[in-house]
Amino acid sequence: MLFRYQASNRQGERLKGEIEADSPLQARQRLREQQLQPLSLQLMGSGQGRFFRRRPLSAAECTLLTRQLATLVSAALPLEQALLALENQTTRPAGRTMLHAIRQKVLEGAALADAVALWPAIFPPLYQAMIAAGETSGRLGSVLEQLADYSEKTQNIKSKLTQALIYPLLLTLVALGVIALLLLTVVPTVVEQFVHMKQVLPLSTRLLMSISDKVRLCALPLLLVLLLAAACAHKLLQQPAYRLRWHRAKLRLPVAGRIVLDLNLARYARTLSILSNSAVPLLEGMHIGATVLSNQFIRQQLQHAAERVREGSSLTLALEQTQLLSPMMRHMIASGESSGEIDSMLTRSADIQDNAFISQMTLAVSLFEPLVVIVMAAVVLFIVLAILQPILQLNNLTG
Repeated sequence: MLFRYQASNRQGERLKGEIEADSPLQARQRLREQQLQPLSLQLMGSGQGRFFRRRPLSAAECTLLTRQLATLVSAALPLEQALLALENQTTRPAGRTMLHAIRQKVLEGAALADAVALWPAIFPPLYQAMIAAGETSGRLGSVLEQLADYSEKTQNIKSKLTQALIYPLLLTLVALGVIALLLLTVVPTVVEQFVHMKQVLPLSTRLLMSISDKVRLCALPLLLVLLLAAACAHKLLQQPAYRLRWHRAKLRLPVAGRIVLDLNLARYARTLSILSNSAVPLLEGMHIGATVLSNQFIRQQLQHAAERVREGSSLTLALEQTQLLSPMMRHMIASGESSGEIDSMLTRSADIQDNAFISQMTLAVSLFEPLVVIVMAAVVLFIVLAILQPILQLNNLTG
């Protein structure tokens, strides 16, 4: 393993560098052998190191790793041996380094939850909290199985979202490309022949010529303006206040707003369900569940709900005051809270929200695809008619 260190020498000078070692203890020992006093030591890949910049494991590999670890732990294999087995079978060097570091932390007496916390980009707070709860309750194997199931469902939703968006985006790009090609190259060449004849051109042809000229003159400046506007918008969205306003505005969009809301609520309900089922306290589970959401406004509202629960409010009332939940979801959570089956009701709510998300996405794509085709066909038809009308007029005159 490679460590980045800060140390001081005998003259009191502070030095920085990197050192190779099998464990943090060995790294400190090697620094002392060089007559250096270690001040800080950081595993390359655990925080700001270069392995962290490039993910040691992909999401699919992390899910498979979690599933394999759950199987080994459930088979009563000691945790250190299970981690060693996973380390030996991992083909990616960065992933093997990460597993070796986790195993070393466990051998030094650290809990698995503390060891995986060194890689927050791969093991988010949800993983850390559930693993900690599993270690405390002695149900680490079953908790890891739930984590693997959760990861698989999350990846399936992302895959469906990607598959649903690929075709409309490609269709839009092709449509814009064809129209731009016609306006910038084909139209000027064809229409120029009619201009030399000094005949009165039809209104559609004159309009097409005007549009073509403006596109050729303004295309590059407009592209630069759009790029500048996109850069400014990206900069503004880095500020929490503007990002919160934008995320709140997205929820007001006709179809996309419902899709964003259903996706975030499904993720929240499923996260809260598996945390509660893993013996994580409800209040802690609500805070962790809010952190996994992508929409800042929804996250803020659910964190306010957690504060109301901390002040003594019921879960149903606290979530109802956010005005985000659908009537069905409110009813199911209220039923689960009153009957003591909150875990199963949250799981069912998550399933319902997932289905609603898929339905809304399917509806949006089914509406968008024919709309793009119709718009493209109308534009191309206008271009063709604008070019054909002078030709027909010329044929009539010569006839």
